[in-house]
Amino acid sequence: MTETNLILTGFMGTGKTTVGRLLADRLDLEFVDTDAVIEDRHGPIPEIFAEEGEAGFRAIERRVAAELADRTGLVVATGGRMMLDHDNQASLGATGPVLCLVADATEILRRVEADPSPIGRPLLAGDDPPARIHQLLAERAPLYAAFEQVQTAGRSPEEVADELAVRFGQGRSDRS
Repeated sequence: MTETNLILTGFMGTGKTTVGRLLADRLDLEFVDTDAVIEDRHGPIPEIFAEEGEAGFRAIERRVAAELADRTGLVVATGGRMMLDHDNQASLGATGPVLCLVADATEILRRVEADPSPIGRPLLAGDDPPARIHQLLAERAPLYAAFEQVQTAGRSPEEVADELAVRFGQGRSDRS
């Protein structure tokens, strides 16, 4: 596994960062969250959207994906749309399996509202975040379907990480 990466994609609130951290620990790999890398280098994501627009943010994502594609031994949690970009699929997606974490809109809204993370959600700005979640999920569903799906709703992050660690041959299901 250390010769490749394991990429976690999926809609916001599906558990990519939480599961990714746990999975990296179980597999003894380095964890990288692309949104955190972007914020460390460029500031808060809502500010990037405000100053450079979504196109500017997506260009930054492509640079981060290309940079990470030169590394191995990573569990990478991507931004919700990152792996839907053809260039990112070609570069980062070529470094290892891409798994799409999924949950239903109700669960996603619950998680996003409860998330203490300082990373903003500019795509949910507006008067009706639940409707926006439904809209974005419907738009992205055919694109996310290209990746192996891993259900996270109704499961703890530990359960999901344990399953993936065992699936990729280096974890133990009894690990706490």
